[in-house]
Amino acid sequence: MPFALLLLGLAVFAQGTSEFMLSGLVPDIARDLGVSVPAAGALTSAFAVGMVVGAPLVAGLARRWPRRGALLAFLVVFLAVHVVGALTGSFEVLLATRVVGALANAGFLAVALVAAVDMVPADAKGRATSMLLGGVTLACVAGVPAGAVLGGLWGWRAAFWAVALVSLPALVAVAKSVPGGVAGGVPPALRGELRSLRSPRLVVTLALGALVNGATFCTFTYLAPLVTEVTGLGSAWVPGVLALFGAGSFAGVTAAGRFADRRPGAVLAGGGVAVGLGWCLLALGAGHPVLALGLVFAQGALSFGVGSTLISQVLYAAPGAPTLAGGFATAAFNVGAALGPWAGGVAIGAGFGYRSPVWVSAGLVALAGAVAWIAWRQRERVLGRSGEALNTGSRAGD
Repeated sequence: MPFALLLLGLAVFAQGTSEFMLSGLVPDIARDLGVSVPAAGALTSAFAVGMVVGAPLVAGLARRWPRRGALLAFLVVFLAVHVVGALTGSFEVLLATRVVGALANAGFLAVALVAAVDMVPADAKGRATSMLLGGVTLACVAGVPAGAVLGGLWGWRAAFWAVALVSLPALVAVAKSVPGGVAGGVPPALRGELRSLRSPRLVVTLALGALVNGATFCTFTYLAPLVTEVTGLGSAWVPGVLALFGAGSFAGVTAAGRFADRRPGAVLAGGGVAVGLGWCLLALGAGHPVLALGLVFAQGALSFGVGSTLISQVLYAAPGAPTLAGGFATAAFNVGAALGPWAGGVAIGAGFGYRSPVWVSAGLVALAGAVAWIAWRQRERVLGRSGEALNTGSRAGD
């Protein structure tokens, strides 16, 4: 794999840390800026909305930009808004920086996905995608806990400064190492790109990505109360359990990258069944510490392994619109990241307890399986009718 791909992963690591780090900083931000905790929690929602809405829009704008220039522009904006966020005393300004930062993150990731797959052979998109997304999983393992530690030692602003500092070497590295050229090559007309996005295969893959990612973040968001209230471990275990999930995620992304290009169907079918069964086992066995910890690692690996494979399949499904496809993939996965925790929160609020988000995750994966099966059956019917038409035409010709 090209070294420039690792440098892109560094930038994704910084951006992933920024996206998730506020979970441990919200109380301090609320106290420092004089707002309520729910209001401070809106900072996370603002970032998610910015990612969902901004990914396809910014990707559409960037489709004709030089690739290196687009990545540098997004990184400069991302770095700048974190400096502003670290300095501001206004909650409204901080909220605006989260939205703008999300737009820059979404644009960077969409272009970086295209840049990554263009650095490797045409049949290695899965490996390139997995290396890029390894930055997100490392953010879960190291970046988010480190942000929480910095916030505890020197205040929440220190975490914002840290993200800006990590982004700086990534900025220099992209300028020196990433090839130039237009994002996605010389793009066709926008109407042609949009037409290619209507592919049934692409739509199904995006839906599956949203559902699988929703399942992942539904349970991940509520791992802390699950571990303390159901498993019976002390609060001191929580950072370690979150890091264990992140370590599994990194292992899953790495392993899936070796098979996603050659046998994507096997990875998605086998991994999908395994991840669904794993959520059921975790829901049933959460009260047993050894079993629960093992399943936390396994589910991190399975969930991100399947998820990264789905992202690579989005790029395979839309070769005529790679940048826009990357933007829609980013949006779909962030839809899941927003709706999954919401659904888990609804289940907890309804009085079903802290195991309920895990059951919601199992349900979302089951729904993904149903969508995949219906799509497969529909495809088989279409192919069957096409085959019959060809046979009829052949007999008529005879």
